[in-house]
Amino acid sequence: MTSAPLAARLNVPSGPLFFPVTAYGPDGSVDLDAYRTHVRRGVEAGAAAVFACCGTGEFHALTPEEFEACVRVAVEAAEGRVPVVAGAGYGTALAVRYARLAEAAGADGLLAMPPYLVVAGQEGLLRHYRAVAAATALPVVVYQRDNAVFTPETVVELARTDGIIGLKDGLGDLDLMQRVISAVRSEVPGDFLYFNGLPTAEQTQLAYRALGVTLYSSAVFCFAPELALAFHQALRSGDDATVRKLLDGFFRPFVELRARGRGYAVALVKAGVRLRGLDVGEVRPPLHEPTEDHVKQLAELIERGYALLEEAK
Repeated sequence: MTSAPLAARLNVPSGPLFFPVTAYGPDGSVDLDAYRTHVRRGVEAGAAAVFACCGTGEFHALTPEEFEACVRVAVEAAEGRVPVVAGAGYGTALAVRYARLAEAAGADGLLAMPPYLVVAGQEGLLRHYRAVAAATALPVVVYQRDNAVFTPETVVELARTDGIIGLKDGLGDLDLMQRVISAVRSEVPGDFLYFNGLPTAEQTQLAYRALGVTLYSSAVFCFAPELALAFHQALRSGDDATVRKLLDGFFRPFVELRARGRGYAVALVKAGVRLRGLDVGEVRPPLHEPTEDHVKQLAELIERGYALLEEAK
C-alpha cells in the first residue's frame, strides 16, 4: 500500500489505467512469475495505476487464495510507483471477504463490481456497496454495469458514503452520466471521481471527455502500451490528428474484431499479450480462446497500429 491518498493519485492521470490479465501456466494454475513480469512491464511502460484481478484479470475465475496471491504480487511489482486497486465482487458477504483479502495483500483501493446475478433495487444496491466500503479502510470505486445501474439520487448517496470515492461507468448511457455528474456536483461537496469503463474505452473517450470524465481503463495497454499511451497523450495535448489516426486505423478495427466473439474483451486481449512475447496462458472457462483466424487478424492489426506510430514521428 502506498501512503498518498488514492483519489489524489488518480485525479490527474499521467497515463492510461492498466488492467492486467491474470497469467496461467500450462496446467491451468496461476503463474505468479509471468503475472509479476506483466504487471512490472505495464508500470514501467507508463501506467497511471494497476487494477489487479478485475474484469480483464478474470476475477470471476479466481479462488480467494489465487486472488490474494495475485494482488500481493501486483503490489510487489508496482513497488509503490503507482497505486494498485483490486477487484471485489459477488454477493455482499463474499465481496467483503475479497475486500479484506485485498487490504491484507497491500492494495491501495477496491473496484467494487456488480453483485452476482441478482437484479436488485436501488436501496439494496446502496446497502451492498456501503457494506463493502465499511469492511476495510480502502477507498472504493463502484463499477456501474449490467445489473448494477444507479439513478443519480443513488450515486449522490454513494458519494456521501465514507470510503466511496468514485464511479466507473461500463453502461455507456451518456445522458444518465451527465445527470449523475450534475446531481453529485450539486449535492456533494468535494471531488468525486468518474471513470469510463467501457471495453476498449479509447473508442468512446472523446464523448466521455466532453462530460469531464478523463479517467479510463485501457485493455489495449496490456499488449500494446505504446499505442495506448500515444492515444492518451494525444487526448491530453489536444492532438486531434493523432487521435483520429489511431481511432480510424487501430481502435475502431480492434473494437470490430473484439465484437466477433463472446468474451473477446478478455480472450482477445490475452491473445494480444501472448503475441507480444509474454506467455500468460489461455483464459479459463467459461471463456474460450479466439479462433486462429481472429488471432491472425489481431497480429496484423497490432502491426498496423505500430506502423501508425512510426508515421507520426
